Amino acid sequence: MKITFYGHACLGIQIKDIHILVDPFISGNEKASAINIENIKADYILVTHAHQDHTLDVETIAKRTGAVIVSNYEIVVHYQTLGLEGHPMNHGGSWDFDFGKLKYVNAIHTSSFPDGKYGGQPGGFIIEGEHKNIYIAGDTALTMDMKLIPLQTKLDLAILPIGDNFTMGINDAILASDFVVCDKILGYHFDTFGYIEIDHKEAKHKFFEKDKDLMLLEIGESIEL
Repeated sequence: MKITFYGHACLGIQIKDIHILVDPFISGNEKASAINIENIKADYILVTHAHQDHTLDVETIAKRTGAVIVSNYEIVVHYQTLGLEGHPMNHGGSWDFDFGKLKYVNAIHTSSFPDGKYGGQPGGFIIEGEHKNIYIAGDTALTMDMKLIPLQTKLDLAILPIGDNFTMGINDAILASDFVVCDKILGYHFDTFGYIEIDHKEAKHKFFEKDKDLMLLEIGESIEL
């Protein structure tokens, strides 16, 4: 399983020959200017919620690639009305896709499209694929619901927002990693704009003090599990 960071909360996940894109916000992110969305591969696009900084490039990429959009019912219906293919889910539900099992789990946040249209309730995803299990938290506060995850799934990686202000910050993300019982963390949703800028050295040190590994990738950089 290969995971590429495209900036903000956008990820590319490759499982064998299947390409999954998460929350594409690239063309509007000045820090991701080196990434050309025309080169992005996507068989599936996972959308955690409807905010513009998670959906800006969904339509453009889905039209070009024919990707299946996977999200909550309201978001999928929105894109289906635009002629795009989608697979609706809701909290607690799971589905066996060709890349593995996907579960839609709770997140605490808000969700609306840029025009104010209701975007359903926000969520996160658990992917069990290629003998590796990852948790993509989405935009969320720290929540006790995270403690349910390790009761069913042993995680190899937790992808957590760490920018604070709109989501969890560093200290809550450390607690979240305790809740999901995973000491390998990929941080995201940080540095894109002023409200969520972080001190990288301090963030890594705080995780290190708790015997945890926080990875902060450069935009375009990848890791393999």
